[in-house]
Amino acid sequence: MRIVSLLPSATEILFALGAGDEVVGVTFECDFPLEARERTVVSTSTLPEQLAQLQPDLVVTQALCAVCAVDQDTVSRVLHEAGCAAEIVTLDPHAIDEVLATFSVLGAAVGRQEAAAALVAELRQHLAALLRWSMLKSLPRVMYLEWVDPPFAPGYWIPEMIQLAGGEPVMGRRGEASFRTDWDAIRATDPDVIVVGPCGFDLAAAEQQAEQVRRNAEVPGARVIAVDANAAFARPGPRLADGVEQLALLLHNS
Repeated sequence: MRIVSLLPSATEILFALGAGDEVVGVTFECDFPLEARERTVVSTSTLPEQLAQLQPDLVVTQALCAVCAVDQDTVSRVLHEAGCAAEIVTLDPHAIDEVLATFSVLGAAVGRQEAAAALVAELRQHLAALLRWSMLKSLPRVMYLEWVDPPFAPGYWIPEMIQLAGGEPVMGRRGEASFRTDWDAIRATDPDVIVVGPCGFDLAAAEQQAEQVRRNAEVPGARVIAVDANAAFARPGPRLADGVEQLALLLHNS
């Protein structure tokens, strides 16, 4: 099978399922695992030509965020223009259970159902262990920022991650979109911790944004920490469990 992944999280899932050798095309943002960098980089501007050249059997995209990947309708049109009869799998998770379900969807699409089931079981076990550990800790009030200027409150699976890590999310609801807010509203929630994890940013870039929040002292008394959103928070893939673990350690100073 020849697979083109137009989504970094899907690329991570495919490699985790053992289908990395079948991935022939990825986006420039597909940077994990490092082996993904060895695949042909597919760009939006040259998508018809590249799909015609790669002749994939499967194209994986998503419907969650237009910024993150080409939508299904566009992919379908481009495949038609390229004379390619590839199957399209569209992922659209809004919560952790739905993220885990996408592993099974991709597993079925690439003939690796057993690997998908094993991966889901492993991650559920990891998350359950983290929850048991965090339930013995205090419950800090946590404000997660998906963007700093203007501030964006978290959405989709991020509030769940905070809860699993032993925190109380003060804004955002499981399964719902992130939304723009302001510092007055954030101060009114009286957070103990502000987590800066801008979508699309690595840890170094997030730390720069966190330092800006610290300097401005928008929420006096709140501890401000940075996380690598790209690696373990913004992408709905296997590393979300790592993100919960990292957040648990940061929140509880372990």
